[in-house]
Amino acid sequence: MLRKYVIERNVAGIGAEPVEALCGIALQSNRVLDELGTGVQWLHSYVVDDKTYCVYLARDPELIREHARRAGIPADAIAEVKSVMEPTMAPA
Repeated sequence: MLRKYVIERNVAGIGAEPVEALCGIALQSNRVLDELGTGVQWLHSYVVDDKTYCVYLARDPELIREHARRAGIPADAIAEVKSVMEPTMAPA
């Protein structure tokens, strides 16, 4: 069973990188994901000044760590998502 995780990556200056650089990082990440198979999937990432917050589905955090190691990107913190909260949950 795949669980949802949020990964915090500390990458100095990533928020100032041009889209071409981000595409290169995404390409490398996708190559490694293909190598690792169906146990880990990248959904999307939020890029801010010096960090990215990535949302993944994975069997376990070790697959995320292996992906980070092979792709050459940090995985400084990995947290399993326990639930999702949104505005529509509250009555009007």
